[in-house]
Amino acid sequence: MEFLIITGLSGAGKSRAADVLEDLDYYCVDNMPVALLGRFAEFCIAAGGRYEKVALVTDVRENKDFSELLKTLDELRSTGLNCRILYMDADESTIIRRYKESRRPHPLAQNGQSIEESVKKEIDLLAPVRDRADHIVNTSGLTLGMLQNRIFALFAEGGQKRELNIPVISFGYKHGIPMDADLVFDVRFLPNPFYVDELRPLTGLDLPVAEYVFGHRQAREFMEKLEDMIEFLIPMYIEEGKLSLTVAVGCTGGRHRSVAIAKALSDHLRARGFISENINRDLEK
Repeated sequence: MEFLIITGLSGAGKSRAADVLEDLDYYCVDNMPVALLGRFAEFCIAAGGRYEKVALVTDVRENKDFSELLKTLDELRSTGLNCRILYMDADESTIIRRYKESRRPHPLAQNGQSIEESVKKEIDLLAPVRDRADHIVNTSGLTLGMLQNRIFALFAEGGQKRELNIPVISFGYKHGIPMDADLVFDVRFLPNPFYVDELRPLTGLDLPVAEYVFGHRQAREFMEKLEDMIEFLIPMYIEEGKLSLTVAVGCTGGRHRSVAIAKALSDHLRARGFISENINRDLEK
């Protein structure tokens, strides 16, 4: 079992790091008291493999706390448990700026103490823990996507990479645009199979409708440009920190043109190695 302690400066991104680790199948607990670490580890071990990867976010802002943390970790390691410390750090000026922007008091601020004084005090207080850390991540200047990449590089198994989930939804404008759509494309400019008697009862999932839609030059050109644009955007959205990119394709009723285009796009993305699900919201309406 892997036992990871996430600690570090207040405002450096401990909870953000825990969110990313959850995506790597860690069982995460926020604000775990240091005094409970040993007992919680015993509970996880006794669970018989239910908790193989555990990440605990803890604050060590009192002298007795950080000494107790280091002592507890030494005891756990002596039992053969794989224990590591991830220390979340940031430049002093960055921490001060973040607290000013959030307008929240620093946890160590008391008796009119300034943010700067509180940050300096915490840096000194946590120095022994930082010295013992297995990994130190400085979040100064990091975007969420950059932080995710850093955490994945440290803790993903077997070179696992952070992937973007890309649902492709077809819809009908007369039923409304999907509320969760990130990108919306209107294909009502394409010739409509609805006005072909033998195609009207069918849907965009049926081969005759798809052949009709893509039998027109404008549909083929649109599809080519759409695929190029989505592939161009994917790495940028990953860098920005998105985990899911919902693409919505709409026509009038959501049964013919949008269905054919959405299916073709989803098939293309999967063929290129991306994670994509084709959802036809209004197919039965």
